[in-house]
Amino acid sequence: MSKGLVVALSGGVGGAKLALGLSRVLPPEELLVVANTGDDFEHLGLSISPDIDTLTYALAGLDNPETGWGRRDETWSFMASIGALGGADWFRLGDRDLATHVERTRRLRDSQTLSQVTADFCRRLGIGARVLPMTDDRVRTRVRSDDGWIDFQDYFVRQQCRPVVQALDFEGAATARPQPDVMAALRGGGLRAVVICPSNPFISIEPILAVPGLRAAIAGAGAPVVAVSPIIGGRAVKGPTAKMMQELGLEASAAAVARRYGDLLAGYVVDPVDAAGVAGLACAVTPAPTLMTTLADKEALARVVLAAADALRQRS
Repeated sequence: MSKGLVVALSGGVGGAKLALGLSRVLPPEELLVVANTGDDFEHLGLSISPDIDTLTYALAGLDNPETGWGRRDETWSFMASIGALGGADWFRLGDRDLATHVERTRRLRDSQTLSQVTADFCRRLGIGARVLPMTDDRVRTRVRSDDGWIDFQDYFVRQQCRPVVQALDFEGAATARPQPDVMAALRGGGLRAVVICPSNPFISIEPILAVPGLRAAIAGAGAPVVAVSPIIGGRAVKGPTAKMMQELGLEASAAAVARRYGDLLAGYVVDPVDAAGVAGLACAVTPAPTLMTTLADKEALARVVLAAADALRQRS
C-alpha cells in the first residue's frame, strides 16, 4: 500500500462517514480532515461549529447513529427548559453536546483559535487523525430565497430547507486566511491524495474551496484529487443536495457534481447505478457501492478511494 498524507475535505454527516472509514484504514498520522466552517454560527450566546462537531463525534465513536448529528445517548433537559422559558429551541442542543459549545465559546473568548480548540478536543476524545477548520477566520454561508438573504442555519434547520435556493454566498470568505497547517500539508510534498468526501458540493465543499489560496493549493499539490459522489440515482443520501441542484438549474446527478468540481478532479467514485451517466467525464471514474450504512461499508469505500488515487499516481 502507498504511504503519504491523505487530506480529506469534508462537511458533516456524509463526509464524516467517509472520514471515519479513512481513519480506520490509515495510520493516524496519515490523515488530515479539513472541515467546512461556513455552517458555523452563534446561537444562545454560544459558538456552534456543526460540521467540526459531527466529524469529531464520528471519529471518537460518540456520534448519534440515528440522527447522524449530535451525540449518542443524548438527553434534552436543557432544550426543554429553554423552550419553557420562551427561548429559541429550533436548533436543538443536547445536554452532552452543550458542553462542547460552552467550552469552545469560553476558549475562543480567551483568544484561542478554532484550530487550537479543535485540536485539543480531538486529543481529549482520543482521535488520532488531525481535524482542522478550513480557516480560523469568520466565514458564514448565506442563502438567497424569495424572502431575501437568510443565514444558512435558518434555512437548513429552522426552515428545514423549504425555501427555494436562488443563490449562495460565503460571507467573509474573500478575506479569510486558509488554515496554515492545511496549506503546509498541501505544499509540503509527500501527499498521497486529496479526497473530496461525499458532502454537499454547494454548502460543504465550495465554502472550503472559496477560501483564497486553498483551491490553487489543492490543484498544485502534486497528488490526485478524488471525489466521491453524494448523489445516488438522482437522489442525495441525506440532506438537500438534489433539491438545491434542481433549484439552481442543475441536473441532480453524479455527473453534474463532477462538472461542478471541474478540472480539479483526477478521479471520481460513483455508485454503480450512476456509472452509465458519468461516461464521458474527463476524470477517471471508479464505480463502487457508495451507500455507507455500516462500519464495513465506510472502510470498504475508503479503500476504494485510496486505491483509485494510488492508481492515478502510478499512471502519472
